[in-house]
Amino acid sequence: MTAIERPCFADLGDITLFYTDHGEGGTPLLLVHGWGADSQEWVWHLPALSADRRVIAVDLRGHGYSTAPESGNNPRRMAGDLVRLCALLDIPRVVAVGHSMGAVIVSLLAAEHPELVEAVVTVEPGYGYTGFVAENMPGMIQALRKGDTGAIAVQIDEWSYGAASPDWLRLWHARRLRATPPHVLIEAFEALFGGDEPIGLRPHSDELLRRRACPVLTFWFDPAQADWERSLFKHPQSRAVVWEGSGHRLHEERPAEFVSVVTRWLKTLGRAPRS
Repeated sequence: MTAIERPCFADLGDITLFYTDHGEGGTPLLLVHGWGADSQEWVWHLPALSADRRVIAVDLRGHGYSTAPESGNNPRRMAGDLVRLCALLDIPRVVAVGHSMGAVIVSLLAAEHPELVEAVVTVEPGYGYTGFVAENMPGMIQALRKGDTGAIAVQIDEWSYGAASPDWLRLWHARRLRATPPHVLIEAFEALFGGDEPIGLRPHSDELLRRRACPVLTFWFDPAQADWERSLFKHPQSRAVVWEGSGHRLHEERPAEFVSVVTRWLKTLGRAPRS
């Protein structure tokens, strides 16, 4: 078990981001959590991931110990914050790893800042929704706006768990959702699934993913979603992994296996893919 190394607050002028800086060597991993969570989401993975590589785990604006501005709490602004953080830390290239909303953010980084992103790992991404789920998003947005936002967010989060999901994981994230400022939850969720360009819904998601030229490793519990994303890969070393029976937080349910798959895939990058 490694101790926390170099915990820091990065002053970006308009906001302050909390992050921790672990390990050294290789292209740094930038770990990006999901909606209503924080960088504690990666605590199960940090010791192994930082054994031979530098790893930055950050709280997004409005989440965790980072400051929560009155507006601008959306994935595009969050991605911009991470670009500024990397510049402040003098990090020219990263492997960007994101869960759920974090997967949208790292995909934005790959599409809009390809010079920064060497590869992307997405975990149960918050994009590509269609059908019944997409049709219910307007109602969820209205409920977040009109009701007890924290309680509604916890209700929405219930879909994240399956029969094998441990009770502690539900409680862990319910507490984090309750601790996230309501206006942040509303603004971030609406940016993903509402408005004129809901980046989390098809076809807007397709437009984003087609712009990712780097290698992508993605994890899904739904084979159909994995097949859809696989059809949009641009790089020959991209790969989709399906863990049926897992929940939306599959990396927290199966942390050792997740780390194993990620580290093995990272070692293949740069080698010629098999024909």
